[in-house]
Amino acid sequence: MTMSERIIYMDHSATTPVRSEVLSAMLPYFTSGFGNPSSIYTIGQEARKAVDDARERIARILGARMGEIVFTSGGTESDNAALKGVAFALRALGKHIITTAIEHHAVLHTCYQLEQFGFDITYLPVDEYGLVNPQDVVDAIKDETILVSVMMANNEIGTIQPIKEISRLVKAEADRRNRTVIMHTDAVQAAGFLDINVRALGVDLLSLSAHKIYGPKGVGLLYVKRGTPFEEQNAGGGQERQRRSGTENVPGIVGFGEALYLAVSEREETSAHCLRLRERLTQGIFETIDAVRLNGHTEHRLPNNVNISIKGVEGEPVLLGLDFAGVCASSGSACSSASLEPSHVLLAIGLTAEEAQSSLRITLGRDNTEEDVDYLLSVLPDLIGKLRLMPSLSAV
Repeated sequence: MTMSERIIYMDHSATTPVRSEVLSAMLPYFTSGFGNPSSIYTIGQEARKAVDDARERIARILGARMGEIVFTSGGTESDNAALKGVAFALRALGKHIITTAIEHHAVLHTCYQLEQFGFDITYLPVDEYGLVNPQDVVDAIKDETILVSVMMANNEIGTIQPIKEISRLVKAEADRRNRTVIMHTDAVQAAGFLDINVRALGVDLLSLSAHKIYGPKGVGLLYVKRGTPFEEQNAGGGQERQRRSGTENVPGIVGFGEALYLAVSEREETSAHCLRLRERLTQGIFETIDAVRLNGHTEHRLPNNVNISIKGVEGEPVLLGLDFAGVCASSGSACSSASLEPSHVLLAIGLTAEEAQSSLRITLGRDNTEEDVDYLLSVLPDLIGKLRLMPSLSAV
């Protein structure tokens, strides 16, 4: 196999390229429109208008009010702010938080930090497909519960959680107990594929990131429903209505607004396109490679996600072989891809450490084609066959 000159990108859950329309919308705010939105002179107020227009556009898409949109540096900050902001605002009423074992590390590691401050965290298990039982969420609620955080779609295996049902049950149980229980969902992977209308979902907090939907890196948002107790995590100049201080990333915010508009407008078309490619890819893999397991739910799954475990190989050499052939893929979350530890998500759905370390995640995008899929299918079986013939490093 020789180094391929073509690059086929199939890791869209890690990040996406910035669309030309998004870049065009952003460019003026790097140059002539460089003003600080907090300044009172004209170029500052032009920047303020650009931020306000993007906020209004995004709020309309989410079914939210403008004042409920808090711009952040990305999904990780949004998740951190959601959990810490509510936890510290409500700590006098209770210190119990409920989440799941397969959340993104931005949620799990924040929970670990909160435990150091005396908070009690319940990490709910999931089934073999990565689904949490909504009744398990309700059963975990107690008088000290203040927050529930369940991701909308998993970044590794693509499993989609029934957030609307979970929100409804959580709110009903909170009402029964005459308690305040805030509902958060990490919807970073869901945007562009699922309905993220916050009113329909019934959530109080929702996290998004621009670079997962063909927008720029370094910008995200946290929807904070009006009246939700929230303690700011970034103190300073009082931007974002005192909820997240710091000079606004004007070009990033403008790009985010454009990217989200395009993603939602084209959601059905993009989903159908990715689903066709996913089915073609999945069928091809199972026809040409033996001892393969599909990880995640077969139906309640993001249309672009294929996560498999391949017996007899490790994920890293597979990725290196694919890279050599010009294909970009992943073995799990991009945020932890350098770790030698097996995926916590795959362990949570019942895989052994060996099975988890043999995983391959392929996430398709709007620009992928049938030719891309067929090329991957022409490369992968031969690569797996060669790797299976090699002696295991552990046996050397």
